[in-house]
Amino acid sequence: MSKPLVIGCGGVASVAIQKCCQNAGTFPELCIASRTVSKCDALKAKLEEAGTPVKITTATVNADDVEDIKRVITAYGPDLVLNVALPYQDLAIMDACLACGVHYVDTANYEPEDTDDPAWRAIYEKRCREEGFTAFFDYSWQWAYAQKFEQAGLTALLGSGFDPGVTSVFSAYALKHYFDEIHTIDILDCNGGDHGYPFATNFNPEINLREVSANGSYWQDGHWVETKPMEIKREYDFPQVGKKDMYLLHHEEIESLAKNIPGVRRIRFFMTFGQSYLTHMKCLENVGMLSTSPIEFEGKQIVPIQFLKALLPDPASLGPRTVGKTNIGCIFSGVKDGKPRTIYIYNVCDHQACYRELGSQAISYTTGVPAMIGAALVANGAWRKPGVFNLEQMDPDPFMEMLNQYGLPWVVQEDPATVE
Repeated sequence: MSKPLVIGCGGVASVAIQKCCQNAGTFPELCIASRTVSKCDALKAKLEEAGTPVKITTATVNADDVEDIKRVITAYGPDLVLNVALPYQDLAIMDACLACGVHYVDTANYEPEDTDDPAWRAIYEKRCREEGFTAFFDYSWQWAYAQKFEQAGLTALLGSGFDPGVTSVFSAYALKHYFDEIHTIDILDCNGGDHGYPFATNFNPEINLREVSANGSYWQDGHWVETKPMEIKREYDFPQVGKKDMYLLHHEEIESLAKNIPGVRRIRFFMTFGQSYLTHMKCLENVGMLSTSPIEFEGKQIVPIQFLKALLPDPASLGPRTVGKTNIGCIFSGVKDGKPRTIYIYNVCDHQACYRELGSQAISYTTGVPAMIGAALVANGAWRKPGVFNLEQMDPDPFMEMLNQYGLPWVVQEDPATVE
């Protein structure tokens, strides 16, 4: 049994917390902590009204401040911290976990809030020269904690969302059960949902828009190949969704899979976008609204993308109006028993079914469910070992079983259409 501290109370956190309450045997009690404690209290009241057997407490925390995180950990006494806050806060939370002797789980890798910070910029530019990709997010900052967590006897599990997360487990599962060697991995993320707004993002706007407007890249024959934003476009006919345009992006699990899947020759990541989304995004980028650099406005310093975030619909509010389905998965090609093989492992998730169950749209659902599963497997010991790990480094079988159990059933399709 585990006593987790959950940091964050947005759309993904709400799903993860509700799923923890469905798994009360593992999580008989938990604490929800956020900068805005009223959101934590509202979720606690909702769950208690629904009759959850889980004992829930709440706390205020500044997740940018290591000392404040340590204060909350010390006061509550958890064995594990589930970080569903912002990627900007990963390192502060990891530092606090090390100081207090608790395990750590997150859903997305570290990136800086201020990309103009000179100290960060120097390390970033060195990495760009040495590694060959220019994305603001990468795993090097968190992988650097491996020895510290190992020496402390603590587990840090990185990227327990869907992509990264489930896609990483799909890769480990494919290698364990379907291939002797995996040669190519194409990760396909399709959101066929419609929320009815002219423009909105399905997860945190700052993270979403920075990711989508950046250069793309993929792993090929031992090195990175970088592309211009949205330069590579393909069409794919997604099961239960239909034909959609998708674009090659840089994504963090490419980095870890290239390191952890032996002999892989190429890894690509594609995400679907409608033309309206791309037109709005390009316009906002052209006028400077996607900038992370502060500007002065009426005597105050503001960050344009943070101001834009305040104007856009809250992703957590999209549930009641979003219809359609997501399809996220991986197409693998390689060799089994000396013969070529190709399979497609994917999950289809219905936005309205998610809303009926938890009051969430499917994007938050598909990230929040695996966040709970990763935390549960660390908590029950199945995935507990000292150090810092990505999900493909763990035994995939218990995770795959829990996906079916907690609302994200998956399909294995032999000989699917491939992405040329």
